[in-house]
Amino acid sequence: MARRRKGRDISGWLILDKPAGPGSTDMVNKVRWAFGAKKAGHAGTLDPAATGLLAIALGEATKVIPHVTDAMKAYRFTMRLGQATTTDDAEGEVIRTSDLRPDDAAIEEALQGYIGDIMQVPPQFSAVKVEGERAYDLAREGERTDLAARPLYVESLRLIARPDADHAELELVCGKGGYVRSIARDLGQDLGCEAHVTALRRLWSGPFDLEDAVTLDRIEELAKTPEIDALLLPLEDGLTDLPEARCTAEGAARLRNGNPGMVFTSDAEYGDTAWASWEGRAVAIGTYRGGELHPSRVFTA
Repeated sequence: MARRRKGRDISGWLILDKPAGPGSTDMVNKVRWAFGAKKAGHAGTLDPAATGLLAIALGEATKVIPHVTDAMKAYRFTMRLGQATTTDDAEGEVIRTSDLRPDDAAIEEALQGYIGDIMQVPPQFSAVKVEGERAYDLAREGERTDLAARPLYVESLRLIARPDADHAELELVCGKGGYVRSIARDLGQDLGCEAHVTALRRLWSGPFDLEDAVTLDRIEELAKTPEIDALLLPLEDGLTDLPEARCTAEGAARLRNGNPGMVFTSDAEYGDTAWASWEGRAVAIGTYRGGELHPSRVFTA
């Protein structure tokens, strides 16, 4: 018999302003403990040194994680020019240096090559799997791996500020799977000066913004108290980037049983992924086909 998971049946989104230091999984475990929740997960990893928006799903909201993970995201980061490191950030050892310092015009020109659909090689220290092992585990053992380039869509990449000759602040909006460290590394190589990331902050992710975020201190302050539930955003907030289809009571009942249900929508087109609602509550996610939603994920009432 499967072991029953302990905790509360509580669902929703906790939008955390992650501090530097702990990993994303550490933060999920902390939030799950603070709420006493049965189930929790996050929509998009942040490196331990990174800060900013980490969307943590509890309960039924975990079924929405893939859709938030696939959404566009925005980052602000600082590059240190003149140094390449083993990790492509300030945590690693310096392996190459350069005295060249490009001016703003040279940086802005180089950025144009990173707009649109690009191919990107992940950092050596990343969670990419190589023959069943994580790349960062192999890197810690001193093994350099030939990681395959992966596609990435970049909507925008802008130079925001130049605090001094050694540093440049940039803002990136990109799709799923982007490594900011790789962009800094590759930009440094293109500019002939080497570079790595010294600071990274996620500003928004899909439907969620840092304005919605709470601090770790606030979570710890309210942990295990009834007041902590007020920090949760509704499950439906994670679905706002998908078309909504309203259904009847009969349609909702059919959908909850895993069957296609009749829906009404003005936004979804045939074949679109959409979500069905009944009296404002999410019922299911699925494929819209000619007046019906064919469910792929069903939410419990």
